[in-house]
Amino acid sequence: MVQKQINFKPLFDASKIQQRITELGAQIARDYNGEPLVCIGVLKGAVIFMADLVRAINLPLSMEFIGVSSYVGTASTGHVRLTHDLTRDITGKHVLLIEDVIDSGVTIDYLLGLLKLRNPKSLKVATFLSKPEAHQMHHHLDYVGFEISREFVIGYGLDLDQYYRNLPYLAQVTD
Repeated sequence: MVQKQINFKPLFDASKIQQRITELGAQIARDYNGEPLVCIGVLKGAVIFMADLVRAINLPLSMEFIGVSSYVGTASTGHVRLTHDLTRDITGKHVLLIEDVIDSGVTIDYLLGLLKLRNPKSLKVATFLSKPEAHQMHHHLDYVGFEISREFVIGYGLDLDQYYRNLPYLAQVTD
């Protein structure tokens, strides 16, 4: 597959992103007050955000990953399917679910419902991006990097057909 050429305009540069992640990490560390934390990254989009965020959290923590799929190209299918499950038990643990972007919230509702069945001590959500205008979810977002409108964005972990995740900044697709 050849990378599709697209037009885009930068929204947040790498410096602004790192500054916000440092703030989020400090807030999370304060909120958990020394308690160990299991950070669960949602594959694949949250990997870059998660890598930077966990380094900014001054707590004992472990990392896990869960995979879901709900997008084809730039559109959500509205159907969530599990593609990779956790490899360890989270019963009785403080869990932080880390997402790249919360759009409608269908995926986060699905994941929180699934993880609650596994009886964590606590379950919170950190997301790099939130699109409040599109939210149809039933759950609260505990930590939000940036709020944006409904535009489709790429970079810093977010993709278009699996490309552009490696951009060090966030950009809006303009075509």
